[in-house]
Amino acid sequence: MLNYIPFSWFSLIPLVFASITGNVHEPKILKKTSSGITSPVSTPSTVKKPEQDSIKNTTDSLDIESKTSTKTRSSNSKKLNSAVVGPDTLPGSILPGKRIIAFYGSPLSKRMGILGELPPDEMLAKLDIEVSKWEKADPKTPVQPALHLIAVTAQNEPGVSGKYRLHLANSVIDSVLLIAQARQALVFLDIQLGTSTLQEELPLLEGYLKMPNVHVGIDAEFALKPGKVPGRNIGSFDAKDINYATEYLAQVAEENQLPPKLLIVHRFTQPMITNFKKIKLNPYCQIVMHMDGWGSPTIKRSSYQKYIKGEPVQYAGIKIFYKNDIKRKGWRLLRPKEILALTPKPYYIQYQ
Repeated sequence: MLNYIPFSWFSLIPLVFASITGNVHEPKILKKTSSGITSPVSTPSTVKKPEQDSIKNTTDSLDIESKTSTKTRSSNSKKLNSAVVGPDTLPGSILPGKRIIAFYGSPLSKRMGILGELPPDEMLAKLDIEVSKWEKADPKTPVQPALHLIAVTAQNEPGVSGKYRLHLANSVIDSVLLIAQARQALVFLDIQLGTSTLQEELPLLEGYLKMPNVHVGIDAEFALKPGKVPGRNIGSFDAKDINYATEYLAQVAEENQLPPKLLIVHRFTQPMITNFKKIKLNPYCQIVMHMDGWGSPTIKRSSYQKYIKGEPVQYAGIKIFYKNDIKRKGWRLLRPKEILALTPKPYYIQYQ
């Protein structure tokens, strides 16, 4: 890692928060004012992540609780080239048999991610290009395309609920599901909690989660305690939060006789995930710890080493930012072959 960027720097970043209810309209942007307080402006912008920090991190040996024995975990890890620990995969499991290539964003904004930046046909054509690159980089691993939709969006104001979050209209989620059908793509519904809870938000999406191709992402950056405000504070998930999500998704899969669900957990600093050793694994829900920060290849490799390899859970993922990863002189996008050289190998690659 190059330079540590303290949390106070985060208040200088313009952030996008969608104000979406049953009536669909454009997202808000938070802009720093002369007084240092953020205020909304009328045009949308990209959700920006700070460069990944360089907090020195020491970890003890992994001691994850799971339904399987230490012997089984060890056997699986060896079999999968140390890419995963945990329960044996069940029939229909996506990982590690496939690598997921996902486009992130919202169709309501051209600046929250590639998913909404281009018209659907152009967006899918660009996704096809990325899929082709990964097929060439690793011909032995089939590529599964996906669309990663921000379904619950953090807000800079408490709103009627008082929880600094609003929900995407079902009609918009339905439109993305329809677009995904054109490529037999997975759909991830991403949750930015504000000051709400997973216990409140996940059940609201259960109708969609009963679909075999629909999965979940949870963003620690926007998971805040009461009294904190998105855009001014960085949130976090504890193991107990992730365990709740895992158990909920596993129950949906098991009760509806579905293949295992996927849970993508965003992080880009060490404090964003606490008590990682207490995260419990379940064969009906596969967890991906997803390195979600932007920066140069050196910065991204360093953070991946510290927070993904250094704090392993199950599967690994990484995000590529089409714009932020090249925003400074000398920076460039990591190529598929370079990403495949990371340890453990990522099985979920997200493009924003």
